[in-house]
Amino acid sequence: MIIEKSLLSELLGIGLSSGADFAEVFAENTLQSQMSLMSGAVEEISDRRIYGMGFRLLKGTRSVFASTSDMSRAGLIRCARRAAEAMGEIGEAQTVKLTERIFPDIHPVRMVPSSVSCADQAYLLHRACDSAKAYSGEIAQVQARLLNVDRNILVANSEGLLTGDRQVRTRLSVNAVASNGAENQSGSSSPGARKGLELFDGITPEETGREAARQAVTMLHAGYAPAGNMAVVIDNGFGGVIFHEACGHSLEATSVATGRSQFCGKLGETVASPIVTAIDDGTEPNSWGSNNIDDEGRPTQKLVLIENGILKNYLIDRLGSRRMNMPPTGCGRRENYHYEPTSRMSNTYIAAGKDDPKEIIGSTESGLYAAAMGGGSVNPVTGEFNFAVREAYMIRNGEIAEPVRGATLIGKGSEILPKIDRVSSNLASAQGMCGSKSGSIPTNVGQPMIRVSSITVGGR
Repeated sequence: MIIEKSLLSELLGIGLSSGADFAEVFAENTLQSQMSLMSGAVEEISDRRIYGMGFRLLKGTRSVFASTSDMSRAGLIRCARRAAEAMGEIGEAQTVKLTERIFPDIHPVRMVPSSVSCADQAYLLHRACDSAKAYSGEIAQVQARLLNVDRNILVANSEGLLTGDRQVRTRLSVNAVASNGAENQSGSSSPGARKGLELFDGITPEETGREAARQAVTMLHAGYAPAGNMAVVIDNGFGGVIFHEACGHSLEATSVATGRSQFCGKLGETVASPIVTAIDDGTEPNSWGSNNIDDEGRPTQKLVLIENGILKNYLIDRLGSRRMNMPPTGCGRRENYHYEPTSRMSNTYIAAGKDDPKEIIGSTESGLYAAAMGGGSVNPVTGEFNFAVREAYMIRNGEIAEPVRGATLIGKGSEILPKIDRVSSNLASAQGMCGSKSGSIPTNVGQPMIRVSSITVGGR
């Protein structure tokens, strides 16, 4: 146990002595290791340990948070006292009785990365780099990175809860650069899961390297995308980043509870096309964004956010629950003990529909096919977004035509959702890191292929 049970009770009692109505300890001991290769040579091998405690007090909707990396008894008590003094005058210490609870682990790990030699891990990276380089003579540079995370957390609170979780994640990222001597284009592929190195039982480094190289070479030979308002077909997998960013953040209590969301007060109302159902599911076995419990100690759950176009639920953490007078949904997450938890997504996706992907393309007379999305910017208050398309093609007469680059999708989440007129059956997910008030956390995004009847495309 990261902190002894008797000391946890003492810390929580100090917190309650300030007049707070809730006290919480979040402790973690996490090891992150990373190895990277550049053009076939080892570039970096690094280890990072995150070890400390976050201490939170609530009184109504007022919150006080403190953290420390001093895990000695004196250091932990000092941190708790600082928080208590910030909350109010310290009175008589309270007594907190803790009952340990162990939640089911639905994310088995067969090959903990720390048990595998550096040489074997480097071999995985060499395989990815060699595959990307062999794809084409135009591949000028390849970088591959393997990230391993072994996160151990403990949560105790003044309601008597004592629990914990071990979260192992592995991710391979490959970036390839194609060059014709005059210009460069890049491609990337970054699969990951809440697994150990058995991740590579389902995917291979060679596949990942080839995909990154294919994107880079394709875009090297692409012309520029035209600008204008047009139909856009967005492919599955990372295409779901648009819903995640432009709509998902607006459904978090972080925005909703403070009145800064495009979806405030719209529960039960139609906010999307009737063929759209959107879900956040933290229980998917071994998925990148999954957990047994959230960082407030609650079991995660599958939550339908939008059902057949109707807004059904928000993502609500403990503090958001108090502000909104609604129950929490097991979505309180944080990057590490330095951060106070807030409502966050886990594995968020648009559910599969009934359309055939080929028929969606075939029924589109003209428009843009966004095969792979890139990064972008979003205003969660208004839902306005601007996303780059990493790999795109024109659609002409119901067929995928020439590749184009430089395309961006510009719009507003609440206006785009009703314009989704086709949803296919080929649901897939992709992995990413999501940044927000409580830091950067692993999340899955996903969707089947969808078509938006009309959206502004930025280009030339």
